[in-house]
Amino acid sequence: MNLAAYFLDHNLPARRDKVALRYRDEAHTFGEMATASCRFGTHLRALGVREEDRVLLALDDTPAFAEAWFGVVRVGAVVAMMNPGVPPKDWSYYLRYTRARVLVTTSAYAEANAEAIAEAMGRQLSAVIRVDVDADALAARSADCPYGDTGPDDPAVWLFSSGSTGAPKACVHAANDFIFNTEMYAKQVLGIREDDVTLGVPKLFFGYATGTNLMFPWAVGATTVLFSERSTVDEVIANIERYKPTIVTNVPTMIHRMLEHPRAGELDLSSIRLVLSAGEALPAELYTRWMARTGVEILDGIGSAELFHIYITNYPGDVRVGTLGKLVPGYEAKIVDDDERPVAPGEIGTLWVKGASNAICYHQDRAKTRVTFRGEWTTTGDQFCQDPEGYFVYCGRADDLLKVGGVFVSPVEVENCLLTHGEVREAAIVGVEKDGLMTTVAFVVATRPAAELPDADALARALQEHVKKRLAPHKYPRSVRFLDVLPRNDRGKVARAELKRMC
Repeated sequence: MNLAAYFLDHNLPARRDKVALRYRDEAHTFGEMATASCRFGTHLRALGVREEDRVLLALDDTPAFAEAWFGVVRVGAVVAMMNPGVPPKDWSYYLRYTRARVLVTTSAYAEANAEAIAEAMGRQLSAVIRVDVDADALAARSADCPYGDTGPDDPAVWLFSSGSTGAPKACVHAANDFIFNTEMYAKQVLGIREDDVTLGVPKLFFGYATGTNLMFPWAVGATTVLFSERSTVDEVIANIERYKPTIVTNVPTMIHRMLEHPRAGELDLSSIRLVLSAGEALPAELYTRWMARTGVEILDGIGSAELFHIYITNYPGDVRVGTLGKLVPGYEAKIVDDDERPVAPGEIGTLWVKGASNAICYHQDRAKTRVTFRGEWTTTGDQFCQDPEGYFVYCGRADDLLKVGGVFVSPVEVENCLLTHGEVREAAIVGVEKDGLMTTVAFVVATRPAAELPDADALARALQEHVKKRLAPHKYPRSVRFLDVLPRNDRGKVARAELKRMC
């Protein structure tokens, strides 16, 4: 089994001349991408790369990313992906942690992080491929690149956790993990097909996007659109209008920004048949506004680096607003208490998931591996309950759940309530201890800049009353602070640890 064969080469020869990837004014066919990945694989072998060697990709979303990704898996090496825009200290961490034999990047990133790369060259790193300056050398390589000696259980890709509770850790995945989720989620739930055009807001180094905007479309011969620019709302809108995608991989923050855009009322979104959302819970209020504006369903779901991709989701034609839907075929789940016993219907507990895409382990972290991977089950740390009809309702992370006055409070529930107030654009709830007791703080992005609020104290009191009237009284935030933006990590998630430091 080889991932290059399953995702890319199966399109040959029937779709050899079909466009596989669009980037700016470029159109790359499946035949061209297969040839380019073969040349890349040949180049890696010339550098001494063998099966299970790790190759670290630090690239923007360009055709070179796809060429490198499939070149690495083609020869049986292991892909590790990082955000190339992180600070030099993070480059040092990824190079040291992955012990990559080869780094694939661009000259600009290499120059900006020369010290970190030089340090790694003194240890395990043996070569750096700069895809821009080495383009001629890559093009001169042979396109005859046999597959590496790989099987379904061989390590193929490392997917990094978000690092919300420490440095990012790599989930080591075997080849079959990606094929299983593609067959179950992409084909059976999304119904992705050959005439689809995909566009992603998150970048390819993030497993959510690697799946929906590279693996899934190519698994059925569809076309993907890439752009290397930062995912601003203007950039996303421009690419939607230019390329007319049918499936857009999105996140709640960008959905909100699209609705708030000055041109929101005139955007032509008629090409889109599905919008996907993950990474953070999608507020019901935001979904309702999007549907009223576009009529296009958002399939909110949850996945993780530990299981590669989405395992619980809303389905086309069966979206239950305020929930994450139901299980993807092939997956099982249970919600348990602290003693690992199933909770009663409607009660909150920790989600455990079982499916054939769970990772082998966390690299260099046996203790965390033992806690998370329990035989066939993966303990997610996510707090869930199920409604009477079996739809899964997300209640937050285990370490985000707050116990106020002896009763658990879900930050997600309070945040969603705040979002129904006309003065609130975004909200995040965190808990802080004060005099030995847990108290809640709401960080709110108002519809006006914080400095322009006529009476911030009055608005804070109004928001507290708003929550009191709609939820149990003990759930209202004891303090409200106004920000112009919420801090986020490189995967777009709210950086709650940073918010706690502000308290």
